[in-house]
Amino acid sequence: MNAKELRQRARNGENFTTSGLAKGNVQTNVVIIPKSQAFDFMLFCIRNPKPCPIIEVFDPGNFSSSYAKDSDIRTDVPEYKIFINGEFVEFSTDIKSIWRSDFVVFLLGCSFTFENELIKNGIELPYFSNKKNVPMFITSLDTEPVGNFSGKMVVTQRWVRKDKVVKAVQATSRYPNQHGTPIQIDNSEDIGIVDPYKPDFGDPWIPDNTKDYVPMYWACGVTPQLILQSAKMDISITHSPGKMFVTDLKDEDMAVI
Repeated sequence: MNAKELRQRARNGENFTTSGLAKGNVQTNVVIIPKSQAFDFMLFCIRNPKPCPIIEVFDPGNFSSSYAKDSDIRTDVPEYKIFINGEFVEFSTDIKSIWRSDFVVFLLGCSFTFENELIKNGIELPYFSNKKNVPMFITSLDTEPVGNFSGKMVVTQRWVRKDKVVKAVQATSRYPNQHGTPIQIDNSEDIGIVDPYKPDFGDPWIPDNTKDYVPMYWACGVTPQLILQSAKMDISITHSPGKMFVTDLKDEDMAVI
């Protein structure tokens, strides 16, 4: 199923995880906020490029991505999270009824892009075949604050065979706009993760023989969801973890090496 077909599925109200779908197409995290806060948030992203790499910023009120033909950001994400005054209030599969002319959309890079590169290098990602979501953890690492935007970094976790760790670093280094290289390898407690088998979001995956594997952690686009809560805007909207906006861009369009 190609990117346009996946967007149509979401537009039809289907709720699904996009991990492993439309392989080869860039998927993005989504942040939608009022124009009055957009400059500060853009500056926050610039200062925190690992968790918040900018792919596209829409003009105020615009809801169609230049990287996804005939798209509608109000319907083409499988599931949205809606926050009022910084508090999560509900999930939705359609935000047309609450859309505002002053909304600014940010599309941010997603690690789902580099996962195809990991697979090419022989690195297992079993949650693909099991239709699960990647494990995500809230760390003790502070982001660089801007205005009302501040908070901890969220990371994704992948258990990688020890003999494939260097390959994993090399593969993801090609995609700096999709979180790039890992921010931590093993020693989970160094970034505040007490139990690496119990993620805050997503589904846990534990290798059968953990002594042959190490957990690797990459900055994650769920980070802005925590940041938006701290900003306490009257309204803000994001994607649900693992349920991304799928663009027509190809992974190789994002590669730098």
